[in-house]
Amino acid sequence: MVKAKSDPRMGAILSDRAHDCVKSDILLGALEPGEKLQLEAISERYGIGTAPMREALNRLSSEGWVERRSQRGFFVSPLSFAELEELVKTRIWLETLSLRESIAHGDQDWEDAAILSYHRLARTERVLDTGDGAMRFNPEWETRHHDFHLALLSACGSQLMLGFCVQMMERSIRYRNLSVKFNMVRRGDALAEHEAILNASLDRNADEAVTLLAAHYRLTLDGLRERLFPDASEG
Repeated sequence: MVKAKSDPRMGAILSDRAHDCVKSDILLGALEPGEKLQLEAISERYGIGTAPMREALNRLSSEGWVERRSQRGFFVSPLSFAELEELVKTRIWLETLSLRESIAHGDQDWEDAAILSYHRLARTERVLDTGDGAMRFNPEWETRHHDFHLALLSACGSQLMLGFCVQMMERSIRYRNLSVKFNMVRRGDALAEHEAILNASLDRNADEAVTLLAAHYRLTLDGLRERLFPDASEG
């Protein structure tokens, strides 16, 4: 009897699925910083074999979401204030430039998309009450928040720049979600800040818009420093 050959396409599909599942749980805080990702246990958790799961973990390690420690296996990458500070600084560099370009070149469709994304964000609660006094993050808010910021930048004229902005956005999500998971009160949904950035953008006041955007991210950094890294120096 001829032995059936395995389909390499299925292995790739399972590896991609494993990658997306683990990455999503890291972003949401379901897999916590420093948590060990034992191969057999995490394979069982997601119902995916150990071979595609190992491939996914190696990929996540190369992307910085997971650490591979010699002779010890895989661990969720720890939180770092230095990384968070660098993320915010880089986001300000990239997004203020992208926003200026969008304001200069955005058309009516760009304005309409930005307004719609803001209204969707405004109607979505950031955190939900579980009924027992605890809070949990609302994944829909994170989607709406991402869509709003991306809509403002979408007319910048560079898909490469937008791709870099999305990468920085993703890495920031984890810090925000963990601040909620650990029941750390944030500064609400910062809706007034979002509205002010939108209005300045629609008024084509690029200087004011980028100043407000940078201040928005610096306030977020200050809040996360206080709650996640209370011992971090402000100097």
